[in-house]
Amino acid sequence: MDNKTFLLELVRYKMPFGKYKGRLIRELPTYYLEWFATKGFPEGKLGQMLGTMHEIRQNDLMYLLKPLL
Repeated sequence: MDNKTFLLELVRYKMPFGKYKGRLIRELPTYYLEWFATKGFPEGKLGQMLGTMHEIRQNDLMYLLKPLL
């Protein structure tokens, strides 16, 4: 999967479980992403997406996703 495809999927992917099940990953609260960062992100694509969103938030880069919405 190339970077553009990954980012397009990132802005459309919904959380598949937990308290925020069904919510878009880009809309998850920052504290929830920080919790995953301390406890460990899940394996696979979901973990990559959560980790990427955490990095985007930590570095104040949400503006980069706006053109993809």
